[in-house]
Amino acid sequence: MNKKTLTKLEFYKITELLMNEATTPGGQRKCRNLKPSTDLTKIESMQEETAAAFTRIVKKGHLSFSGCYPIEESMKRLEVGAALNAAELLRIAKVLTAAGRAKAYGRHETIEELADCLDSYFDMLEPVSLLSTEIDRCIISEDEISDDASSTLKQIRRQIGAMNDRVHSTLTGMVNGPLRTYLQDAIITMRGDRYCIPVKAEYRSKVSGMIHDQSATGSTLFIEPMAVVKLNNDLKELYGKEQEEIQVILARLSSDAADYIEEIRTDYKVMTELDFIFARGSLALSMNASRPVFNNERRILIREGRHPLIDRKKVVPITISLGDTFDLLIVTGPNTGGKTVSLKTVGLFTLMGQAGLHIPALDRSELGIFEDVYADIGDEQSIEQSLSTFSSHMTNIVSFLMKIKDDSLVLFDELGAGTDPTEGAALAIAILSHLHAQGIRTMATTHYSELKIFALETPGVENASCEFDVATLRPTYRLLIGIPGKSNAFAISKKLGLPDYIIEDARAHLSSEAESFEDVLTDLEANRRLIEKEKEEIASYKRELERLKNETASRQKKLDDQRDRIIREANEKAHAILLDAKETADETMKNFRKFGKENISAAEMEKERERLRKKLKSTSSKVTLETAKPRKKHKPSDFKLGESVRVLSMNLNGIITSLPDARGNLHVQMGILNSQVHMSDLEIIEEQPSYSAKGLQRTSKGKMKMSKSFSVSPEINLLGKTVDEAVAELDKYLDDAYIAHLSPVRIVHGKGTGALRNGIHAYLRRQKHIKEFHLAAFGEGDAGVTIVEFK
Repeated sequence: MNKKTLTKLEFYKITELLMNEATTPGGQRKCRNLKPSTDLTKIESMQEETAAAFTRIVKKGHLSFSGCYPIEESMKRLEVGAALNAAELLRIAKVLTAAGRAKAYGRHETIEELADCLDSYFDMLEPVSLLSTEIDRCIISEDEISDDASSTLKQIRRQIGAMNDRVHSTLTGMVNGPLRTYLQDAIITMRGDRYCIPVKAEYRSKVSGMIHDQSATGSTLFIEPMAVVKLNNDLKELYGKEQEEIQVILARLSSDAADYIEEIRTDYKVMTELDFIFARGSLALSMNASRPVFNNERRILIREGRHPLIDRKKVVPITISLGDTFDLLIVTGPNTGGKTVSLKTVGLFTLMGQAGLHIPALDRSELGIFEDVYADIGDEQSIEQSLSTFSSHMTNIVSFLMKIKDDSLVLFDELGAGTDPTEGAALAIAILSHLHAQGIRTMATTHYSELKIFALETPGVENASCEFDVATLRPTYRLLIGIPGKSNAFAISKKLGLPDYIIEDARAHLSSEAESFEDVLTDLEANRRLIEKEKEEIASYKRELERLKNETASRQKKLDDQRDRIIREANEKAHAILLDAKETADETMKNFRKFGKENISAAEMEKERERLRKKLKSTSSKVTLETAKPRKKHKPSDFKLGESVRVLSMNLNGIITSLPDARGNLHVQMGILNSQVHMSDLEIIEEQPSYSAKGLQRTSKGKMKMSKSFSVSPEINLLGKTVDEAVAELDKYLDDAYIAHLSPVRIVHGKGTGALRNGIHAYLRRQKHIKEFHLAAFGEGDAGVTIVEFK
């Protein structure tokens, strides 16, 4: 790829973004030197690596490459047997630690995790944990070696500490003793690596020792007393031994590292490569990019592509195709309408894809493999070279027309501009025809109407336009393939205030063919917008229908499940009643045999018979099907919409929602359950209120009744109220419950002092529509609840 094109299409800005994602100097260098490839195998391999890194980042987060500093110079020194310093050994330890961290990151946590192409990189890593651990144990920092690095070093430093204490003790005695009057300050100081005391110059003869320094004014002399000279000499000797031992330790560690030169070198190279790969994956994540599909037919299909250097909140996605049914695309439209951005997007995506980078577009976007990309974009006017805009463009075009091959991608911005419009258009058509004849994939932007007509008349050439909203004088930046664009010069000028007579005079200078062509474009644009609007409405209707369909199916499933549950519970209850009846029958037969054999009194027999009668009555009350009463057979004409009926097989009341069909089937709404039932399984309920959403419904006899049962509770809570408050609230509640046919009802008043209960009972005794009332049984509220039954 030529560097001029890389610059024009701003590929180097992409590599700068990529460098920001890398951590190591080696990885950043690889990002900076990244170039597009023309080898499909290499491209696919890099794309696969980028995709694998993208997936791992999403699942596990970013991999840290901290500590991977260049170590090649140190490796060369180890190869010749040299000893490394502490800083070099620490860098090696950091590389090995980072390798161990990456090795752990690369392991698959579960069996279900699929292997990817990065596994081979992680498998190559060899952390050499023993070496890195030993280096970290011995070396604290670049300037400090641990006392535990060796027993000899530990002993020497213990001796140094003891010697320091002796020197300080001796000098402290001098400073605080007889020499105090001769000193400038009562302190101990260091000159070089010797301990000294500051003596006033006039008392030099009073203090015996070696002079090591003096103050700037000469009034103070720094003297090492003779009493500590030998101690300082011994201390200096110990410091020398310490440095010798440190060198021995560094030599030992270097020797250990020399045994793993290849492993360390491999770790660094692999970590650098992984940093480069994960930088590509991280960039793809930040751009919300996807892996393009490559082909050998030089076919381009970018689906909802976004230029990566434009703010994601402002960029308008574009869809572009080239190389399928046409190999030459001519983009027209007004200035600042997005033509150049569309052109750059195609070129930059091609370069990014061939460099192994994902592109910010939807999945299944396609890119071809091009040996080179040539771009003539921007104004290259040069005053120094005496080149006009037209001349600079033509110089650039001529330079690469001689190099273009069949597998090249050519991009022209405003081809033929900067000169006479007629000649410029003719020249542009000639250049594009030359490229089109060779089948070279070409994309060009222009204002010339002649090029629009050329695209309409020539097979394999397609028009495209950047949409422009004349009403707001703003471009929408949408690219529309198959539709030539208008320059909108007259409309824009009129909107900006140019008088109508000038615009009309301008129209008069247009040829009839040109004016007719512009009118056709206007009609096409209006029809396209109308069709797009209708398509959006149709799509909206489809989505709504799909939503309603899913909602209906879900509701029907719930109803079916509830119906099945009700039937199942009814069968279980029936089964339980049958078992109870069988047990009663068995017990009765057993007692009859017993009464026949034993001398049982008539009183006991009557008592047993009464017990059985009560049990049978209790059991029969659970069975709500009225078998004793003959059921009336209904005709289809007897059933009316909204009429109340009882579904005998399900023992449920409901409302008719459809009239009987030819087979006698109709739909009945039972609460939330809407079911199809045969009319033979129905019984019309006379004088029953038909419940509706409004609470009022007319019965078959024309009377109006209120549907209170939807809102009236079978219980009222009067706890904490006074007798007057409770009676007022209870009066309204009993009226509602009586109208709703709720009987019995519960009044919760609590036990307390009994005043509220007595007041409520006094009120109930005066009500004529109450049949009886009594306190609840034990376990149902006892004396804190009163049960009321209506007449």
